[in-house]
Amino acid sequence: MALEKNDIKLGLVPLIDAAPLIVAKEKGFFEEQGLNVTLSVEASWASIRDKVAAGLLDAAHMLAPMPIAATAGIDGVGVPMMTALSLNLNGNAIAVSQSLYWRLQLDELTPISVGERLKRVLEADRAAGAPPRVFAHVFPFSPHHYELRYWLAGCDIDPDRDLQLVVIPPPQMVRALRDGSIDGFCVGAPWGAVAQAAGIGRVVLNKYQIWNNSPEKVLGVTRAWAEAHPQTHLALIAALIRAAQWLDQPANRSEAARLIVEGHYVEATPETVHESLAVGAPGKPENAGLVFHAGAATFPWVSHALWFVGQMRRWNQLPPGIDGDALARASYRPDLYRAAAAQFGMPCPAVDLKSEGQHTGIHTLSPDHTIELGADRFFDGAGYSPS
Repeated sequence: MALEKNDIKLGLVPLIDAAPLIVAKEKGFFEEQGLNVTLSVEASWASIRDKVAAGLLDAAHMLAPMPIAATAGIDGVGVPMMTALSLNLNGNAIAVSQSLYWRLQLDELTPISVGERLKRVLEADRAAGAPPRVFAHVFPFSPHHYELRYWLAGCDIDPDRDLQLVVIPPPQMVRALRDGSIDGFCVGAPWGAVAQAAGIGRVVLNKYQIWNNSPEKVLGVTRAWAEAHPQTHLALIAALIRAAQWLDQPANRSEAARLIVEGHYVEATPETVHESLAVGAPGKPENAGLVFHAGAATFPWVSHALWFVGQMRRWNQLPPGIDGDALARASYRPDLYRAAAAQFGMPCPAVDLKSEGQHTGIHTLSPDHTIELGADRFFDGAGYSPS
């Protein structure tokens, strides 16, 4: 079927997990689908949101909760958005300044041990009359924000009383840590590694340690754009699934790093970009590093959307009276994913929901036992059921 639109402008923020968009462009996967794609590197998530809402971008690399917040009308713009494709799992890091790192006197880098030491430092600061420590995340509606709060609260640290949380765009995080305006941050690769390599900060935790194989970025579009361009939308999804499959082949990670560096999509040293893509064992769903396709990583689980809705409620972002289930299902569209995947016979989950926190390694999901999923533990041992 003919595409409604061939010339497409996609936005991305300079992060390693934008790799599916970059690979689909540079390796010709978009072209195979009849798409002529221009990639636009944007300075912040607010810029991505505003330009997609205004139609200046057709679609974009987005934080997984952004379409939910947009559809709920709580993001300051209120243009309903949706996703039918997850771009990756894992990838974030929590880093602290060198001075705070030495104050923590860490014996091991686990969520519980780091949290206990941080709580001790914060209590000592308060007793001395010092101002609250400042930690940054990238956007009010972001996995970074919610996993940071989830970890802090799970370690008996009140993120609204014991700390000051601020928003800083990813490329500016390292500078803010260097100039002392923040004490720590949660940000996507490669910026934690950049801070550590420059001797500005130390990475103390990663996203996988807080919630194994948790969702991170998605392909986001407005609902109106998707309805006006259904075949173009499916073509975008299909091309990005192909790119994700390619990325999770271990032999391709080095080439992906070269494409990111040579295209100047992320202004970091080649060594840092290569390191960010080389973490773990690509192609295996138990990988603690960036996963792009293995373990149904590209599937837009409605249960993931429901978890984010729950965090929005927990932290008083979502007004009462909003139907959380309807919001999640309007924002995450696995039906469209299945339609795109069917074009090349790729198996995908037959259900939209799954539980979290119950699996320590590879497992399969009933009723389809052909798809392997990775570990999904939360650091505090909690379980999550979308029901």
